[in-house]
Amino acid sequence: MLTCSFLQLMIKNSLTHVLAVSILQESFFHWTFGVTEADCYGAIDVDSGKSILFVPKLPESYATWMGEIFSKEHFKAKYAVDEVQYACDIADVLSNMRPAVLLTLRGQNTDSGSICREASFEGISRFQVNNTLLHPVIVECRLIKTDMELEVLRYTNRISSEAHKMVMKHVKPGQTEYEMESLFQHYCYSKGGMRHTSYTCICGTGHNSSVLHYGHAGAPNDKLIMDGDMCLFDMGGEYYCYSSDITCSFPANGKFTSDQRAIYEAVFKSSRAVMAAIKPGVKWTDMHRLADRVHLEELVKIGILNGRVEDMVKVHIGAVFMPHGLGHLLGIDVHDVGGYPEGVKRIDEPGLKSLRMGRLVQERMVLTVEPGIYFINHLLDQALANPAQSCFINKDVLTRFRGFGGVRIEDDIAVTADGIELLTCVPRTVEEIEAFMADSGKTFSPVVSSEKF
Repeated sequence: MLTCSFLQLMIKNSLTHVLAVSILQESFFHWTFGVTEADCYGAIDVDSGKSILFVPKLPESYATWMGEIFSKEHFKAKYAVDEVQYACDIADVLSNMRPAVLLTLRGQNTDSGSICREASFEGISRFQVNNTLLHPVIVECRLIKTDMELEVLRYTNRISSEAHKMVMKHVKPGQTEYEMESLFQHYCYSKGGMRHTSYTCICGTGHNSSVLHYGHAGAPNDKLIMDGDMCLFDMGGEYYCYSSDITCSFPANGKFTSDQRAIYEAVFKSSRAVMAAIKPGVKWTDMHRLADRVHLEELVKIGILNGRVEDMVKVHIGAVFMPHGLGHLLGIDVHDVGGYPEGVKRIDEPGLKSLRMGRLVQERMVLTVEPGIYFINHLLDQALANPAQSCFINKDVLTRFRGFGGVRIEDDIAVTADGIELLTCVPRTVEEIEAFMADSGKTFSPVVSSEKF
């Protein structure tokens, strides 16, 4: 019988370096124990449910450089565990429990490809260890959010939504992209206590709004914002290790041109069509295909494409304009675990192969819905050189959109018994955006429920 499961903290920061004091907690460890300190271990007796936290035995010098050294009783009360021991005694403590097996955590995040570091300590060779059983079980647990997790995710979305709205109020041609990043981070920290963002902020304007992962070291949000630019700001604050992931797209000057409006409303239509269709039991791949079809229908109306949508689907024209997947699971990891459980394979087709979840939608999942239309020169040139795709493209109209950039609308949703709860609260229609950006004193508080979809 399995009598003791063992979980570990992956990040092992050295406390002797006085500058290395800010850590990002390992996700599985935080989900299980809620511990924010470094260099801890944790164990749970599977039969009894007894929990043990192992904390480092700190040297006296710690008190000089880092502050008070807390007792084991302090951590027991803080984290509501049954017992606290020192990490240096872990082998002896576990030996006294006489476990039949130690279940250590080792597995791969199917989204990021990262592998969590398996627990190891001096004396682990005394035990029979199984490092394959635990990971898929906890992944399935993390997939379905508890009431407390949902409350934290509502909070991260509320603060991040307000931060996005503040950026919309302040953006002006002549500013830099990194100023908008700074404004977002300042609001999240000063108003929401969010020390970290969930990921590197993407503040693309003009052509940069077509760069899907803009903001990286080679393109660090450093362009001057120009009058007429389309802004695509993908930013999310993190609280208590839980993420938000929100993208707002709008014109820098607060007024949509006819072309900007056409592309934006095409993406908005697909976003709301998907939200109206999401409920437990639907296939996430079908939701991606729905967004793709709406985009194609709207691009035909705009005149960029011509022909039958069914024929365009067969040659994957949609992936030319939306090469990424519709959305992903959200939780402690911004791209949360569980998207592809054992037996569920990625569909090897343009667009769908980048979809970060392949399973059925379930109640209490939290997901992003983030359709987008982008004019990426590399992909457009490939499509124009491909006779199977170029026959659907109106080259004269497409030329008008070269350099446009892109539009993405990203909302975070929680799946309910019969639909969704919309967690994100920002202006979304063209009319809402223009009115909000025009009036510095205007507030925005829409009804956030699934009934409107």
